Amino acid sequence: MRTLVLLALAGLGAQLVDGSLGMAHGVISTVLLLALGTSPAAASAIVHFAQIGTGLVSGASHARFGNVDWKVVARMGIPGAVGSFLGATVLSRMSTAVAEPVMAVILLALGLYVSYRFTLRGVPRDNLGKPLRKRFLVPLGLVAGFLGATGGGGWGLIGTPALLASGRMEPRKVVGSVDTSKFLVAVSASLGFLLALGSDGVNWSWVLAFLIGGMVIAPVAAWLVRFVAPRILGSVVGGLIVVLNARTLLNGDWVGATTALSTPVYALLYALWAAALTYSIRAYRQEKAVEEAVEERQPVAA
Repeated sequence: MRTLVLLALAGLGAQLVDGSLGMAHGVISTVLLLALGTSPAAASAIVHFAQIGTGLVSGASHARFGNVDWKVVARMGIPGAVGSFLGATVLSRMSTAVAEPVMAVILLALGLYVSYRFTLRGVPRDNLGKPLRKRFLVPLGLVAGFLGATGGGGWGLIGTPALLASGRMEPRKVVGSVDTSKFLVAVSASLGFLLALGSDGVNWSWVLAFLIGGMVIAPVAAWLVRFVAPRILGSVVGGLIVVLNARTLLNGDWVGATTALSTPVYALLYALWAAALTYSIRAYRQEKAVEEAVEERQPVAA
């Protein structure tokens, strides 16, 4: 029972981050499940089954607040569904000994990218309002869907930064569109895992725990996306993903790092994480000061 409560709280926290930032639900949930000893394929399956419900509620909530571009949802979500089905099939056929380090490397790379993307570059606003082309959205959805299924997370981690980097959509609509299209991806990935693993390969009580936690907070997260500071939250989430997956790699049999090696690595990662977060907070405050000065038509104090 204690495990189910913790999983529900984890699902709540993961959906709060995902619904307000457009990423990291799958990664946060998968890392926790792997720490509990779940196999990579089963962990990804549990997460995607839960995301069917959370994605549906989150999408409806974002649509209610006007955060969704339905053209982007269709052009990105459909190829994403194809990619996620293929990714689920591939992961289900990999041995655990191979799948664990592969998943950890994918998640670590995604965490590093998110940290770099939001800490140093922030949220671009160039080209706002220009249409996104199919030749950009289709391959983006296909790749994000595939890596999302094989890595246990990645749909939002790839899709959200890519759409933000285009500078053609408001951040709140990027988050809402990516979260809404996740429903299609989750359904397709779940079907792939169900065909490959069967229903016995999934712990349904854990799925329910994640589902309840995520569905409870999804409407709140959709509302918060209008006020949250993506730059700061991105640095927090990126650092968390990096630290957790570095731990997975260092503790695994494929590395088998000793305490003498792992301790300085952790110290370095935590120091870099703290530095990134500090930089993001300062940069965000400077951006807000500039915006307020422009609105008031007053010069910014040095």
